[in-house]
Amino acid sequence: MPEFHPGDWVESAVDWLQKHLGWLFDFINTVLSGLFDAINAVLGGAEPLLLAGIFAVIAFWLRGLLAGVVAFVGFALIDTFGLWSEAMSTLSLVLAAAVITIVIAVPAGIWASRSKTVSAFVRPVLDVMQTMPAFVYLIPGVMFFSVGTTPGLLATIIFAMPPGVRMTELGIRQVDSELVEAAEAFGTQPKHTLTRVQLPLALPTIMAGINQVIMLALSMVVIAGMAGAPGLGERVYAAVTQVQVGLGVESGVAVVILAMYLDRMTGALNARVSPLGRRAAAKASAMMGRMRFARYKPGTAVALCGVVVLALVAGGMNIAGSGDEGKASAGTNVGKGQQLNMGYIPWDEGIATSYLWKEVLERRGFKPNLKQLDAGPLYTSLAQGQTDFQTDGWLPTTHKQYWDKYGSKMEKLGSWYGPTSLELTVPKYVKGIKSLEDLKGQGKKFKGKIIGIESSAGEMKILKDKVLKDYGLEGEYKVVASSTSSMLAELKRSIQKKEPVVVTLWSPHWAYNAYDLTKLDDPKGSFGKGENLYNVARKGFAEDQPTVAHWLKNFHLKEEQLTSLENKIQDAPKGEEQKAAADWLDEHKGFIDKMAPVPGGKKKQGKDAGKAVNVGYFPWDEAIATTYLWQNILEDRGYKPNVKQLDPGPLYTSLAQGQMDFQTDGWLPTTHEQYWKKYKDRLTDVGPWYGPTSLELSVPEYVKGIDSLEDLKGKSDKFDGKITGIESSAGEMKMLKKVLKDYGLDKEYKVVSSSTSSMLSAIDRSVKQKKPILTTTWSPHWVYSKYPMKKLDDPKGSWGKGDKIHVTAKKDFKKDFPELYGWLKDFHMSEDDLGSLEAAIQNGGKGKEKESARKWLDSRPGLIDKLAPVS
Repeated sequence: MPEFHPGDWVESAVDWLQKHLGWLFDFINTVLSGLFDAINAVLGGAEPLLLAGIFAVIAFWLRGLLAGVVAFVGFALIDTFGLWSEAMSTLSLVLAAAVITIVIAVPAGIWASRSKTVSAFVRPVLDVMQTMPAFVYLIPGVMFFSVGTTPGLLATIIFAMPPGVRMTELGIRQVDSELVEAAEAFGTQPKHTLTRVQLPLALPTIMAGINQVIMLALSMVVIAGMAGAPGLGERVYAAVTQVQVGLGVESGVAVVILAMYLDRMTGALNARVSPLGRRAAAKASAMMGRMRFARYKPGTAVALCGVVVLALVAGGMNIAGSGDEGKASAGTNVGKGQQLNMGYIPWDEGIATSYLWKEVLERRGFKPNLKQLDAGPLYTSLAQGQTDFQTDGWLPTTHKQYWDKYGSKMEKLGSWYGPTSLELTVPKYVKGIKSLEDLKGQGKKFKGKIIGIESSAGEMKILKDKVLKDYGLEGEYKVVASSTSSMLAELKRSIQKKEPVVVTLWSPHWAYNAYDLTKLDDPKGSFGKGENLYNVARKGFAEDQPTVAHWLKNFHLKEEQLTSLENKIQDAPKGEEQKAAADWLDEHKGFIDKMAPVPGGKKKQGKDAGKAVNVGYFPWDEAIATTYLWQNILEDRGYKPNVKQLDPGPLYTSLAQGQMDFQTDGWLPTTHEQYWKKYKDRLTDVGPWYGPTSLELSVPEYVKGIDSLEDLKGKSDKFDGKITGIESSAGEMKMLKKVLKDYGLDKEYKVVSSSTSSMLSAIDRSVKQKKPILTTTWSPHWVYSKYPMKKLDDPKGSWGKGDKIHVTAKKDFKKDFPELYGWLKDFHMSEDDLGSLEAAIQNGGKGKEKESARKWLDSRPGLIDKLAPVS
């Protein structure tokens, strides 16, 4: 039979939907996450014992005093486990999913009960929804919505829907047909027959269906923890992957308590809302006679008063306690409460560095959320921008498949460790096995198994696709996929029993310190060369969070530091990884300041702090960039800078008259020659900070056959006879007249004066329309990075030699500002630094130049001390 793979069609359909219906998925994501956030804000914001009291009052109202006491004890037990927040997140997920499911399921069940055609169509659909493995629902959820709340909710809704529809249809169909006929005989309209006869009588069955919806939702919410859904499911998944027995038991007990509470309460609710249920409850109470008090349940009004009082107290306590500012002190509060989403794969170095960074970021004033995921969902989440960064990117080999797929949507933030190695390992007591070649024919000794890690790990793919094949081990050995923690547990168990075992491992790893192991040589090099461990972030993270990105790029750990951190976390009680990382950080004094230096450090005051400084600039990009950079620096040093924009002529006149103190954009000796010749006796040349520059004419790269100024001859029709210029007062514009004359272009082309911004807008418009344009430009300029522009050669050298960019000041500047004069005289910028500063200001937008320069400066801790040193 020919192979048939409908899964390929599904993947193609998913790609098409992602591309064309992104708006719909954004809307669904907004609705689902918004509903969850609203419910979680209510449940998660209250004091645990007060909310437990509210749950107890509800149980007392529905089932009696004993049920209320048991409910309170159960929820108090969850709080003692330290799982209250997770339990409330899980309950929020269940309630959100149940609400949406019921809103859809009950009307669908009613429709199916009234139409045999609809019933026949719905039944097989429900069969598929109910029998499809629950894990499958997570896959499209992650692809469409990334990891987190939404895919978990969506999968839960689909999985829990069938019993709601089926039980609603069944309940209505089971209503005695004679009662329906009697209602119709008395002239009852169909909608009233449904609402006044069928639904009240079918309500017990419908409520049973709702009970099943809620219970299935709870079971699926736990599974959804694998896709990053918050709550107890996340903790259960962590316990499974890291073999944390204690955490698994505690999380499991918390799930059981929630399940029992929801089951009993929804079951008892039927007695309150159903006429048949109320009749049965009244009959049972009457039969108890004098013992009726034992089944006393408060009235709805009394119970509601109790709930309202407890809710008001809980809300008041929440407001009173809302002033917590976190761990960061005022001097180190870099983050100012900004939220960062971190992910990690449950590998030891990933766990260690992730909790280390979580602790460091909290101490620096950020609010990091840390989520455990498998490699596939984690890289998908990074590519979709839902996760900001992760610290355990094994490149170029182990995670190659993810980088190949998502590399264009992510960015590397530096390698912090390397090189590593991948290997197979056996205990040292296993004699005669020193190399991968020695495994040949020894399969029985190891029961034909190689104990692996997560199936999504790149090492597993390399092992299956290449290593086994290269050494002829296919068929003799089966690679057993599990998890890192399960592999380590199997290794420990085998060593305790002195049994042979072969496992996948890598270096560095604390297991080599804990056990006597033999790394199997790889003479054929099938595992490839050693890798580096990278910080990997979503696209645009460095631009959004330049300070954190700078920290990550400069982060490095030595093997001794990494293994000591891993051992510290291994020895800590389960669930206290961050505390262990904090203890390790405290033991290594000064490491946090090296790892995450506070931008600018302590604000050091300059010798002339308090003095007002008048800074002028004209609207050229390098002038805007450096002026606002120095405005921030001067404010940090205690000066009072006043910044004013002027054209070059008025600015030089103002400097000569002593009204302005300095400006950073003096193009000398050529571009601003006219101003320097006129005012040089009344100015100070503080010195150049960049150069050489160049002036030029440029055209888009798609304009073929024009590579030099000589090529412009006879081509004016192509450009409508125009050269788009900048400000008429600019020296370049005056020099352009000479250039055109030298090349015989002065009568063929007309120079149109405008402004720098207008010239750039004309380039943007022409490039988008693929139209020819000829403009005045200069280097350095970000235009060459943003647009496909090419500089026209100047074989006759008519533009002259490149200028240098100087800081020019008033005549007595050195005398009035000796400290600042020294800073500016030593000021220098590389082309990369200037380009990135200009780009940061461009991206920040109009009106935010100072803020953008501040952000750029903060992303380079220590730069201010280099540019403006204070003893």
